[in-house]
Amino acid sequence: MNMSANRRVVSGMRPTGQLHLGHYHGVLKNWAVLQHEYECYFFVADWHALTTQYEDTSIISQSVLDLVVDWLAVGINPGEATIFIQSRVPEHAELHLLLSMITPLGWLERVPSYKDQQERLRSKDLSTYGFLGYPLLQAADVLIYRAGHVPVGEDQVAHIELAREVARRFNFLYGREPGFEDKAEAAAKKMGKKNATLYNELRTKYQEAGDADALDRAKALLAAQQNISIGDRERLLGYLEGGGKVILAEPQSLLTPESRVPGIDGEKMSKSYGNTIGLREPPEEVEKKLRTMPTDPQRVRRTDPGDPDKCPVWKFHLIYSSPETRNWVQQGCRSAGIGCIECKQPVIDAILKELKPIRERSAEYLEDLDAVRNIIDEGCEKARETARQAMEDVREAMGMSYR
Repeated sequence: MNMSANRRVVSGMRPTGQLHLGHYHGVLKNWAVLQHEYECYFFVADWHALTTQYEDTSIISQSVLDLVVDWLAVGINPGEATIFIQSRVPEHAELHLLLSMITPLGWLERVPSYKDQQERLRSKDLSTYGFLGYPLLQAADVLIYRAGHVPVGEDQVAHIELAREVARRFNFLYGREPGFEDKAEAAAKKMGKKNATLYNELRTKYQEAGDADALDRAKALLAAQQNISIGDRERLLGYLEGGGKVILAEPQSLLTPESRVPGIDGEKMSKSYGNTIGLREPPEEVEKKLRTMPTDPQRVRRTDPGDPDKCPVWKFHLIYSSPETRNWVQQGCRSAGIGCIECKQPVIDAILKELKPIRERSAEYLEDLDAVRNIIDEGCEKARETARQAMEDVREAMGMSYR
């Protein structure tokens, strides 16, 4: 793996409208933690939105700023993470094109979400090249930043495995630069006699005896070197592992906790189901939605005992309520000691409390959209500089650097 990629994370979201509690608990809270632990690149995936929204792009253009405002409002800090728009970094498209030349068609057709989405979105014509190739565009989004980790749910692990396979194939095809071994041995000497000797000893232990500890120690040795270039470090890493120069790093899945946020009907919260609570919704609208949401269908009258496990409201209690409140709900509902409105009140209070600072911060950003645009501009510039460096290596490896 690329040594600089170990602590780099890349993740994106499609601009399909304002965000809701499902996005907050499923993605954004995790991003807010990761930005303090990793070098994070978070992007608005506007090209990806085109794979299913190509007939009407108006919602995409309207949603880009909305998306970034919501990110900032929940605590994604541009001082900690790089925030940018995918289409503002055209190197994503260039790498996607080049990778499409070496990626077998069968790899794309077997991605589980390809047929799943076609089945789920039958109303849309998804028999397009762009839809078939979107997992490869996702791979390019990650590989161009040589990311070590990608936060995904279990349903997205297959996409990261595809990215790993594509990176592996690319490195196999193009990592064998002319005179690779001679260049690697020359690079080792630049570390100094003592470090070069240690590197060669560890390399021998790993390649001849499969000593995993020796591999880890050698990687740590390379990471600590200050007097060799990035290119030499990559050569030494490839030489260590018995391959060629590592051009594109193989990313690892960083499994995110499964989002448990239900919609107001008890199903998964989703805009397509019309059951969401938006991060910026007025408090009165949020309260109205929660007060009128369905409960245990067997509890017709106030005096009828209920079963919290069959009630959509209970799923919210599992997220927002303390153990004491949950016990109160269980006992009160099953004995008809409390009514459904009483049961809902702690949830209403907790959600309104959670959304208040988000709504207030978003209002501040909406009043100064120029500041938001400046944040995006700076993020795009930084992302593009990183992407340019990667593409220089890619073109050189492929023999397409005409200078």
